[in-house]
Amino acid sequence: MAGEGHHHGGTMEGGMMGEVAPPAPSTAGGAHRMGMGGMHMTFFWGKDVQILFSGWPGSREGVGTYLLALCLVFALAAAVEFLSYAARRFASVGHRGGGAARLSGGLARTAVHAIRVGLAYVVMLAVMSFNVGVLAAAVAGHALGFLLSASGAFGRGAAFSEDKL
Repeated sequence: MAGEGHHHGGTMEGGMMGEVAPPAPSTAGGAHRMGMGGMHMTFFWGKDVQILFSGWPGSREGVGTYLLALCLVFALAAAVEFLSYAARRFASVGHRGGGAARLSGGLARTAVHAIRVGLAYVVMLAVMSFNVGVLAAAVAGHALGFLLSASGAFGRGAAFSEDKL
């Protein structure tokens, strides 16, 4: 009939359902596997990546914004480790005093915990960009943050060995 589309393999062409979608990108020839919405589903190298926000750091700005994004992920990961150490320090101080002092201490520990967990989730979401540079920045940030705050390598973190956690 006029105006009706032709049925081809479960889709309609030219009818109410519109054009047939093009085939998914192939993984042949070095192309990266893409999932929903063009998101990478395997790790890849390169500066053309979206981290946390649509269009950021962007591919037009060059390698400078990519490096800035890596520094941000590095700093966030180091901050997560520092806050983990700070939370353990707050917990080791104990619950001195009573009433208002105990409540304010509990609120402070809760605030540090909430900030640490929030930052940890932001780092996790950045790593979910599947960019190897972002993963390396996150791991390096966690390692340096632990080294400086809790490892005991510089004398401060030795009070918090793994058996006291």
